[in-house]
Amino acid sequence: MAMILRSTEFVLIVGVAISQNIGTHVAEEHLDMPLWTCDSSGCTKEMKSVVLDANWRWLHDGQYTNCFKDKDWNTQLCPDPVTCAKNCHLDGAGPKEYKETYGVQTIANGIELGFVSETTYGKNFGSRLYMLESDDKYKIFKLKNREFTMTADMKKMPCGLNGAVYFVEMDADGGTAKSGGANKAGAKYGTGYCDAQCPHDIKFMEGKANVIEWNATNDPPIGKWGTCCVEMDIWEANSRA
Repeated sequence: MAMILRSTEFVLIVGVAISQNIGTHVAEEHLDMPLWTCDSSGCTKEMKSVVLDANWRWLHDGQYTNCFKDKDWNTQLCPDPVTCAKNCHLDGAGPKEYKETYGVQTIANGIELGFVSETTYGKNFGSRLYMLESDDKYKIFKLKNREFTMTADMKKMPCGLNGAVYFVEMDADGGTAKSGGANKAGAKYGTGYCDAQCPHDIKFMEGKANVIEWNATNDPPIGKWGTCCVEMDIWEANSRA
């Protein structure tokens, strides 16, 4: 399983695909996060990293025209699922973008996730992060006959919001193999999300854009397709509950 952090998300992985090309405006640079593995002899600290979910990222035509803006698709670039996937590029994020645009930054022995980040281009709300095993593969957790523990500081998370940590059944490569080559971004750029609620707000699935019957007035905006997989919730809470 793969692990997810949410801010309000951190996802741990157990496998579905998102797809698009890779943008070149910002080089992707993952944030470090420690993971301890323990047995009867003690604990060993490993430095892993986390990556931002593709749904939060800048999606453009390879230059500076947005494929997706103000909750809706650019109909010239995205008239249909296949054309959109060919036209659109998913850009990277470095420590500056993670912190200033998405409200995510490293802290001592962990990660801090903010909720609202405001830039000259608008506001960003929340984030969803995945733990990586390598630069382009998600960390797959095998929990049979094992324990999993974590520490969360929720004193600044008010009533009405929540943070979450959970496992979902995503592919370790972020869905690149299943997409037949359409998804060039993969786990390195946070593609491939799915969960037990079959979310319809995921922009790309299995190499195609979710543009059919897209409803930009829904909250959140949704398309015809949903992406389903097994989910196991570990923790979901705020400062009050």
